[in-house]
Amino acid sequence: MGRLIVIEGIDGAGKRTLTDALERALDGRVTRMAFPRYGMNVYADLIRDGLHGRLGPFGDEVYGMAMLYALDRHAATPDIRAAMDTHDFVLMDRYVASNAAFGAARLHQDARGEFVSWVRAIEIERFAVPVPHAHLLLRVSPQVAAERSARRATTEADRGRDTWESDDALQSRVAAVYDGLAADDWLTPWHVVDGTTTPDAAELAKKLAE
Repeated sequence: MGRLIVIEGIDGAGKRTLTDALERALDGRVTRMAFPRYGMNVYADLIRDGLHGRLGPFGDEVYGMAMLYALDRHAATPDIRAAMDTHDFVLMDRYVASNAAFGAARLHQDARGEFVSWVRAIEIERFAVPVPHAHLLLRVSPQVAAERSARRATTEADRGRDTWESDDALQSRVAAVYDGLAADDWLTPWHVVDGTTTPDAAELAKKLAE
């Protein structure tokens, strides 16, 4: 069975760029997925509506939005397992830890708070989504990430900033929760990557293959 590698970080951290580099650097059969899976199921499309203010008060409901994220992954579980059966590595751009980090930050909780435990109980224990083999946390300052996110929104027609991306205070709190998850090796081992420089994809690939 292949190894499920999750790339996490705040909006604008550079997750897609790192995923591209890892895909080239890893030896063997590599595939990639990203969450939410917009256009793939109704849960992901509802998430997009919520993030862009089209679900009314529901978009502000932390547990409700988190359940949509969880249901998106639950629906994708057969595809994830199939990918792990046929590839040596499955690179995931956002996964369960994103749900934990953003929801906890919205509630002003930390990595050891009640919300993070709730996400684990729902996604890992009840929905039985595959547990990652490793996490990569791409760490950048919220200021740098915000600049990248804003620049991306002006250059890519399909990447307009949603309400969470444009909330700088929220992004700062999310970064702090991610740091706590990494410090605790939440679910699986975490590797922190400096997102302000060009990561050594070959060195990372070597670690992930061990």
